[in-house]
Amino acid sequence: MGAPVGIFEGTMPDLAPTICRQRLVIEGTCHRPISGAAVRGYLVELSTVCDMTALIEPVTHRSDRYGWAGWIHWEASGAHVYAWNAPELFFSVDIYTCKPFDVPSVIEFTDRFFDARRVVAKTF
Repeated sequence: MGAPVGIFEGTMPDLAPTICRQRLVIEGTCHRPISGAAVRGYLVELSTVCDMTALIEPVTHRSDRYGWAGWIHWEASGAHVYAWNAPELFFSVDIYTCKPFDVPSVIEFTDRFFDARRVVAKTF
């Protein structure tokens, strides 16, 4: 039997206060489909913007139904990108790090890189 699980609607207790954890989700709509090359290029450049050390080259995969997705592993965690071509042109970026990064810079970079129509973001 495992440890008891607590599901919290509000603030969740910090079980590891000595470990930095920063999360950012950015979502947006775009003018044109996002290619696999764009996903790879975004993740490489995102590493620089976040000042992260990449441990591997970005990994990408294409879904015939939806579009491209990609992931990069950083020494201090990583990031995922999901890019839909259908049912609409949309992207979602999920960044999780154990090292602080500048949120406004990452949001602005993402907006410019994907030439977004609209961008929303949430940290937690």
